[in-house]
Amino acid sequence: MKQYYTYILLCSDGTYYTGMTNDIERRLIQHKSGYRKDSYTASRLPIELKWYVECTNPSEAIRIEKQIKGWSRRKKEALINENWDDLVAFSKNYKEFGNQINGE
Repeated sequence: MKQYYTYILLCSDGTYYTGMTNDIERRLIQHKSGYRKDSYTASRLPIELKWYVECTNPSEAIRIEKQIKGWSRRKKEALINENWDDLVAFSKNYKEFGNQINGE
């Protein structure tokens, strides 16, 4: 069965990059080599794989990628750190709850 991956990279400038692939090892080599000079990660090397999930359906991997791309930095970090309580808290309506979490 074919596998698909959604992943999060930490870039050297402290930003996160979220992507999807059907070959995570090949894709990491591509990112680390900066093979596409105009890509987001090429100017932010080195990069580090922080999180990934394996899927059997490409549509599911794409859905997860798009979902994560819409998340705040702190929500991505909660996922990476498997901090499920914060992930739930950061999923609440930001206008209503955002300034109350962690004193922010």
